[in-house]
Amino acid sequence: MRLASTKTAAALCGGLLLAMSVPASAAVDAKLLDMLKANGSISPAQYTELQAELASDQKDQQIARQAQRETNEQIAATAKKTNELSTFDQKLAWAAKTQFKGDVRFRQETVKNDGVSNTGDQDRQRIRVRLGAYTEINPQVDTGIRIATGSDNDSRSTNQSLDNNFTKKDIWLDQGYVDYHPTAIKDLHLIGGKMPQPWVSTGDIIWDSDISPEGLAATYKHALGPVEMFGSAGHYTLKDNVDGEGKQFRHDLRLYAGQLGARFAITDNLKMTLGGSVYAYDNDNDINNTCAAATCRLAVNGNTANEQFKLYEGFGQLDIGGLPMPLSLYGQIVTNDDASNDQDMGWLAGVKTKFYGFGVDYNYRDVQRNAVVGAFTDSDFANGFTGSRGSKLKVSYEIDKNFSLGATYLMADSDYTNATLRDSKINTLQLDAEAKF
Repeated sequence: MRLASTKTAAALCGGLLLAMSVPASAAVDAKLLDMLKANGSISPAQYTELQAELASDQKDQQIARQAQRETNEQIAATAKKTNELSTFDQKLAWAAKTQFKGDVRFRQETVKNDGVSNTGDQDRQRIRVRLGAYTEINPQVDTGIRIATGSDNDSRSTNQSLDNNFTKKDIWLDQGYVDYHPTAIKDLHLIGGKMPQPWVSTGDIIWDSDISPEGLAATYKHALGPVEMFGSAGHYTLKDNVDGEGKQFRHDLRLYAGQLGARFAITDNLKMTLGGSVYAYDNDNDINNTCAAATCRLAVNGNTANEQFKLYEGFGQLDIGGLPMPLSLYGQIVTNDDASNDQDMGWLAGVKTKFYGFGVDYNYRDVQRNAVVGAFTDSDFANGFTGSRGSKLKVSYEIDKNFSLGATYLMADSDYTNATLRDSKINTLQLDAEAKF
């Protein structure tokens, strides 16, 4: 009888342990424990011990369930946040592939012009502010957008004079273009819009550096051993319907540009760039009298009235290393094949170097009256007039990262200091403080 009772107790205890090992409500476990005590299957001491274990297990289960609920909530919250971040990232994916670049320049400028009494000399302070956003749309397409200051919509300048009683200053769209560079043809770029100059320039007698041409262009470069070939071609519409006879392309003032050149790595310390360009204008002889000079005439700023232009340019640069200081010799020559007189030649020769943090750039130029387009030549030298010759000296010093000071002195003898007066000396001093980012 004692053996049977022992077996019964063992079975009941096993049942209790089994019941406690599977999910069950606290009320069922407590009731089963009370039944075992009531029929004498367990002693009071065992009851007390099992009751304590039951309470402990119930507490552990409660803690586990709470922890599981918190874990599930965290998982759900993380999943929701991840989904939200993914959507946000997708919306702002362009930002990760966008570069912002810009510069701010403050200038003190003094101009001495002995050809114009009283009004020829001037002292002024000017600023230039430019901000650009350049985005990779996909591996084959980039875009560029740049805004800039400017006293007016002059294509040759982004300077803004500081005057007019603290008035707000204008901001202009300086560039906006799409650059398609197919992966199937490496180093080919097809560009449309208002773009950076796609051609190579070693001087500024043809193109002021601030000009952003508008139209369609293609550029390409290809390496052949130590030689890199480069070239560009473009079609640019300057003014619609200049002859007053229609708005088709054949009635527009247009520019066709082409350039070929090569960069030679002669030795590790000797590199040379050579090239040639053609800038041909179409319908520049059909501009009617209703087209004002400020809007479409090319023959301005010293050019003979109603002049026509087809420019042929040769340019080059020699870079010499291995010296105590690097040295570059550069130059360009241009002739206007459509000039109406023998004032059709222009040239520039210069040298530049760097030493002890200073950059020095000197050039001399002689630009005859109809050698280049007066609307596009350098706006600083001789107040932007052709028929001028003289020197330009620029010294700069980077006093900290991306911040430099500079001084430029331009000494010009000008045949046409404005539309009517002739033969004057125009000396210009520019003091600059420039920050780039």
